[in-house]
Amino acid sequence: MARGPYAAIAVAIVAVSFSSIFIRWSTSDAITIALYRLTFASLILIPFAAGDRSTPLQQVRKRDLALMAGIGVALAAHFAFWITSLKTEGVTVASSVVLVTSHPVFVAIVSHFAMGERVSAPTAVGIGLGFTGVTAIAVADAAISSTTLVGDVFAFLGGIMAGIYFLAGRRLRQRVSLPVYALVVYSTAAITLFVLAAAAGALLPTGDLRRELVLFLAMAAIPQIGGHTLYNWSLRFVTAPVVSLSLVGEPIGASLLAWLLLAETPTTLVALGGFLALAGIFLTAYSSYSGLAASKD
Repeated sequence: MARGPYAAIAVAIVAVSFSSIFIRWSTSDAITIALYRLTFASLILIPFAAGDRSTPLQQVRKRDLALMAGIGVALAAHFAFWITSLKTEGVTVASSVVLVTSHPVFVAIVSHFAMGERVSAPTAVGIGLGFTGVTAIAVADAAISSTTLVGDVFAFLGGIMAGIYFLAGRRLRQRVSLPVYALVVYSTAAITLFVLAAAAGALLPTGDLRRELVLFLAMAAIPQIGGHTLYNWSLRFVTAPVVSLSLVGEPIGASLLAWLLLAETPTTLVALGGFLALAGIFLTAYSSYSGLAASKD
């Protein structure tokens, strides 16, 4: 068991790194991609949640169900913003993924002002580095075009939604089993995206239908189930440094895959901003998770 969670995190990092690649390969609208990704992920989870005996869905408190539904709406917004960013002309995978994974910086700030959590010196340094890196990326992309900067803003908003998603689910995950939690959150996100897609006239994939459905299923099975869900399970068993390193794993892995499979090379300023942002994410996450671990002892 000792090695299992660490192996799971390694697998999860590789799995989530493919997310942006699958999205770039898809020819469908951003909302459509998010809708099918979470719909397929929900369908995959149904037998696991139905067979779960630790926290049967019928025994989950109504208040917790309502909270999970709210988290699902935040997750839907996260994917809608982030995938729109990746679909924006001029935005690189490196820029978008670094910005969207900067949520530990936002979580630390919100936790301080909304929940009264103390900001340690490493956290403060991490926040400073994170925002410096994000600003450098924005400046670099703004020099390309205003459209590219808008794509960065979408990724930034996606990061904020991810922060809400993680912050709201932090304590709830202690009361509800992972299969049930993931099913309720993912299915609520899928319903939210269905409404948005219907309003936008984007319910159906565009391009080669068979190819698109294969890509959607791959997104659901690999980065969503094999990435996010597996990652959430493993976080209960690993140390703060591992958690922090795993958070910076996706931007690094996704950037390498984009270089290999999409021939994308970030500019020098984007690379520098990415390095500063990832350092800030690491410091902030390390300090936050260390504080959580200490409070449990």
